[in-house]
Parts: sequence; C-alpha cells; structure tokens
Amino acid sequence: MKNSREIMEILEAYDLTGSYRAAAELAGCDHHTVARYVKMRAAGLHPDKRQHRARSIDEFLPKIEELVVRSHGKVRADVVHRRILAMGFTGGERTTRRTVAEAKSQWRAGRRRVYRPWVVEPGLWLQYDYGHGPIVGGRQTVLWCAWLAWSRFRVVIPIWDKTVPTVTACLDATFRRIGGVPAYVLTDNEKTVTTDHVAGIAIRNPEIVEVARHYGTTIRTCVPADPETKGGSEATVRIAKADLVPTEANLLGDYRTFGELEAACRVFCEEVNGRVHRESRARPVDRLAEEQQRLHPQPGKPFTAAFGTTRRVNWDGTISVEAVRYSVPHQLIDTRVWARFHGEELIVTAVDEQGQTSEVARHQRGTPGNPVLDETHYPPREDKNADRTPRARTSAEAEFLALGPGAAAWLVEAGAAGARRVPAKMAEAVALAKLYSPGQVDRALGTAAVTARFAEPDLLSILDYQSVHDQAEPTRRSETHSLQPGTAAWSTFGRPTQHLELTETSDLIEPDESDHS
Repeated sequence: MKNSREIMEILEAYDLTGSYRAAAELAGCDHHTVARYVKMRAAGLHPDKRQHRARSIDEFLPKIEELVVRSHGKVRADVVHRRILAMGFTGGERTTRRTVAEAKSQWRAGRRRVYRPWVVEPGLWLQYDYGHGPIVGGRQTVLWCAWLAWSRFRVVIPIWDKTVPTVTACLDATFRRIGGVPAYVLTDNEKTVTTDHVAGIAIRNPEIVEVARHYGTTIRTCVPADPETKGGSEATVRIAKADLVPTEANLLGDYRTFGELEAACRVFCEEVNGRVHRESRARPVDRLAEEQQRLHPQPGKPFTAAFGTTRRVNWDGTISVEAVRYSVPHQLIDTRVWARFHGEELIVTAVDEQGQTSEVARHQRGTPGNPVLDETHYPPREDKNADRTPRARTSAEAEFLALGPGAAAWLVEAGAAGARRVPAKMAEAVALAKLYSPGQVDRALGTAAVTARFAEPDLLSILDYQSVHDQAEPTRRSETHSLQPGTAAWSTFGRPTQHLELTETSDLIEPDESDHS
C-alpha cells in the first residue's frame, strides 16, 4: 500500500511521460501499479483508499454483527471464532479478530460517551485512590495516592492497610501537606467509605462521616464500576506505581525497610510537583500556593478517635495493652500514643507537636508474660562490653589499670573466677612494676588472665619465666598432641598374675637391718 506522497509522485510521473512503463521507471514501481492508480483517478475514486475485496468471512458478517450488538461490544473474538467455525467458516482466527474489531468500532461509533469538560475550581476537589506498592519485609504495601484537582498537586503515602484509622491518618497527613482542607473529597466505593448502595444511593460509613465532619469537608464517591469519574487519581496511581514499584522497567531495587519507601515517596512527590504539568503549563507547587488561599483551615488537632485507646510510653520504651508489653521507638518515651488491634496485629499511632499523625509500630498480638519487642525501636549499643570494662574509682585502681590492657583483662578474669585477695595482688603487681618494666608486668598479667592463674606466686613465676625465655604468649599444644596416656597397660587386665624375675642385682634392694628391730 502506497502512501499519499508516493501516489502523487506516480501520478505526476504519468502526467509527465504519458506512458505506464516510463512512469513506473521514474517512480520506481511496477507499471501495473501506475495503471491502477491512473484508472482510479479517472473513475473519481480516492487513490489512497483500498478497494474492498471479497473475503471468505463476508458471509458470516451478519452473525458477527449480531453477536457484537447483543453483547454491547463486549464479546471476545475467540468466542466469535468458535461460533462461526461451527457454522462452516474455514479461515484463521486472525481474520476473525480483525473483523470483530471492525464490527466493535462501528458499533461504538454512535454510542460513544460524550464528556462535558470538567472546569475545576481552586480549593474544591481532592481525589484519592490506592495502588499496590512494593513488597517490604515480605509484606505487600499499599500506596495512598491523592490528587488536588486544580493545582495537580500530588501526595503519595505508603501504608500497610486500608482500614478507617489508616485512611483517617492519610487524610490528616494529606491536608497538612497541602496546607488546608478542600470542600469535597472524591474516592472509590471502598467499605471504609460506602457500606452499601440502596436504589443507587450510596450509604456512607458513619465513622468516615465523623472524620469528614471533624475536618469540615464532604466525602463523595464515584459511580460504581466507573473509574472515569475520578481519572485524576487513577493517573496518579499509575504514575506512582511506575516510579516507585521495583520493576525491570524503572530499574529500582527492593526497599529493605518501610522508612526507605517513605523517603522514596517524598522524593517522588517533590519531583512530580516541581516540574511543569503538561495540562496547566505550570508547576503544581506554584499553583498550590494560589489554591491554598481557597482551602479551609485545618483543625489544630487530628481526629484521634479512630486510632484506638491512648497509652503512655514507659521509660523502657514499651506500652502495655491487655497485660502485654509492646515496644515503640525510644524517642516516644514519656509521651502518649494510640493503640488499636487490626485482626492479629497491634497498630501504634503517634501525633507529633505539629499535629501530624503517623504509624510508629506494628506488632503481632502477644500473650501475657511474653513481651513483644522490636530491636529497631532501641538505639544500638556502641559498647556492648561496657559492663566488662574496668573503670578506676580509687587511685590504687587507677595505678593498676595504668599498667596496660593486660591488667584490665586480669582483673576481669580474676573477678569472674572468684579469685581471693584481688586488691592485694593488684598492689603486688604495681610494686613488681618498679622492679620490672610496666610492659613486662602487663604482659605477665595478660598471660595469667589467659591461663587463669590467680594464685599468690603465679604472677612472679610468670615474670621470672618470661624474663628468662623471652616468651610473651603461653605455649598451647596443637590438636595432634594429647596428655592422655596409652592403653598398652590395660592389655594384661584380667590375666593371672605372673612372678617378676629380676635379672639385675641392682634391682634388688636389701632391707636395712634396723628395719627388723
């Protein structure tokens, strides 16, 4: 099939030469092609419109159109192909698919949904929806995606579930991030928002109604099974998933922690809100500054009734719920948090000084007497052996520890072994440091600590030995050496006793006569 430019070149070449073959040589095509386009022009037909040729599927077109109309354009091509095969069609499935697509296009031509342009006003509409987030720690996360209709400002928050308290926390965080509350909030018909539909009327969840009343907004829902009524949030979900969910397309790695995912969502929001939007030709963050003048002020305190019961964090970074202690981040010690159960999980929520709510801990339900602790809630110990590090309290202790690390090791091991007269032996070591060098005494103390020799003369004995042999480390036998005697002596065990024959007179000892007296 030639395009319009090639057809014009063919016709121009024919007008110039008046010959099919000469025009074909100039246009670089076959002379039959030139003849076909010349005849079509002479007949008043459009040159680039292909003539319909008879097909084997044409006799089945009425049945195909009937199936498309009866299904309102939803019938699948493979179903149609099986139906016409039973009627005698011998063509391939590819031909059926093309014909069904043409029939659906013709059916929709007069039944398209006509949209009236939605002229949004600043401060009027906020839309939100959910999207599947990445897997963190083996658990599926959810992306809360909100979209301010006029300014195109986006907010993406990762969450673990879609419960009413979580939705309340996300609404509060979104309102605080955009700097106000819009008049309406549009979302899908989740059970957290709509509990039922009666005669086409949505029955609202009373809990979410209380939340909306607290913030001074109205919750609206889209038409069931009609995502086109909230296309803005649908697009936000699609963009967020494309940029945040690790796939082979965006080359992202897995998020190791939930905090990394939260940081990635904030970076994503800063990026999309800071670039020019193709529809408004302005940056959403700039238009948000204008829209904030039309938003309602947000309450100073968040809606906390949905977060559960309050608990005060103890000095050990735990709260008590149903006689079970659960850990929370140590930064919340001596503050008040909210705890609630969702299934078999305990969810802890905190409110900071600015009034922003956030989920700070999530635990599996525990049993009384068995605390549920998360090691990440406590700061890492810089020196885990601090309780085994000697700290001098007197001048004598300081003088002894000043000898070196061997003295500290000796004191630790002597204390663990329950050695007696430790202060006297420490004073003896300090005195020996004046006869020997402090380095020699410290080396001897380290050897005594390794070999567990804490008796009175042990330190002096080790000093004498090391000064003569110049050996700092104790000798350790290898795995091939053993002090276990052989078993040859047991070979005669159980046999009759035999008289020993002494062959040498030197082996015979005569008893002293005084012994008989």
